[in-house]
Amino acid sequence: MTPSVVFITVISYLALLFTISYIAGRHADNTGFFIGGRISPWWAVSIATIGATMSGVTFVSVPGMVATSAFGYLQMVLGFTAGYVIIAFVLVPLFYRKDLVSIYGYLDSRFGLSAYKTGAWLFFISKMLGASVRLFLVCIALQLLVFTPFHLPFILNVILTVFLVWIYTFRGGVKSIIWTDVLKTVCIVASVVLCIFYIASSLQLSFGEMAENVRHSAMSRIFFFDDINDKEYFFKQFFAGVFTVIAMTGLDQDMMQRNLSCKNSHDSQKNMLISSVCQLFVILLFLILGVLLYQFAEVKGIQETGDKLFPAVATSAYFPMIVGILFIIGLTASAYSAAGSALTSLTTSFTVDILGIRNKSDKQVTSLRQKVHALMAIVMAITIFLFGLINSTSVIDAVYILASYTYGPILGLFAFGIILKSPVRNRWIPLVVILSPVLCFIIQQNSERWFNGYHMSYELLILNAAFTFIGLCLLIKKPQKDRI
Repeated sequence: MTPSVVFITVISYLALLFTISYIAGRHADNTGFFIGGRISPWWAVSIATIGATMSGVTFVSVPGMVATSAFGYLQMVLGFTAGYVIIAFVLVPLFYRKDLVSIYGYLDSRFGLSAYKTGAWLFFISKMLGASVRLFLVCIALQLLVFTPFHLPFILNVILTVFLVWIYTFRGGVKSIIWTDVLKTVCIVASVVLCIFYIASSLQLSFGEMAENVRHSAMSRIFFFDDINDKEYFFKQFFAGVFTVIAMTGLDQDMMQRNLSCKNSHDSQKNMLISSVCQLFVILLFLILGVLLYQFAEVKGIQETGDKLFPAVATSAYFPMIVGILFIIGLTASAYSAAGSALTSLTTSFTVDILGIRNKSDKQVTSLRQKVHALMAIVMAITIFLFGLINSTSVIDAVYILASYTYGPILGLFAFGIILKSPVRNRWIPLVVILSPVLCFIIQQNSERWFNGYHMSYELLILNAAFTFIGLCLLIKKPQKDRI
């Protein structure tokens, strides 16, 4: 594919994105920006949620992982489905009952200001780093495909990319994000389905032959019960999936903002349950695509593997240009929508949780929210540019690990608050939140030596939450005895 074709494809998608964003958000006020005015149709939120769970990293990484993990990722996705049930029937009614704009407002009502601010800052750090890394990876792709051929610097790439994300979320917020995520879901699913069709046709496989071919492939193994030390071990993956989706969806302002935009808790629950089942089938499509990509690469002698496989095959000369265009559309859709929703949720949480909107007029809130929105975009651009200067995949990996650590204490805080009703010494909560990840890090670094070769994986999130829970138990206030 030529840089001109990539550029025209991206611009065409962005034009459609901006049109939908403008139509959806042109009359949005603060309530519309923060929670969509609580008038979003549940079916639209359900479709949007499917796409919201996928980023540009997902788009290229899931097909590439089948060579090393087969279909083992489905074990974790099954855990996601179970986790969505818990979110739908435990967290969603709680958030609606308290009429929350930001879900971290629960921590204020349950524990106090210290826990409230701690939860909000944990989310801010995690989401800013995670969203910046995802957008950084897309900027790298755009730099290689468009900006470098036109001799344009990386900093211009970053500024334009973040500016586009800022401008299409500026007015509508969540009200726009819902409908742009619907577009994202349609584009991603269509891209994957059509890529599967073209690759299967190139391999001269009918639908039945393709299904049999995938089913008999060594890369299509789903369940792993053999070795508990293996990171693919079923119960590790399943329970990690359950707690990961509770922490990174149910307790993530970015993800829950969409669900809180439904008319009532029952509509939000319907959205949750239906989108979780649909997500399972969409991930299965990505994994099937991965098997076909590796088989095609073997036939054609393509050496790329992992994250580089899908881009290499899709943009190769073996297919009509439409395959490369579909790949670019899918990647662009997943990247820009994910960054847009992250920017919206960061603006919401920073405005409502950290700065506060109590006793402010609607006009004052609007002014504050717009300034914060611009500030979040600037911080995101600076973070992306710094990643570009460092240019180290080890740093990116470290950021993702840090993000997983920050959600553990949030999960522990909410679990304690919902399960136990005891008051705690609120001022010591930040210390517990700091010590829990530190203990997890020590255990992770020494697990193989201490536990006969046991490799810590995603269960670190659960351990982190457990340490936070135990720490809060130690902070429970003892009832004072009546003085005689």
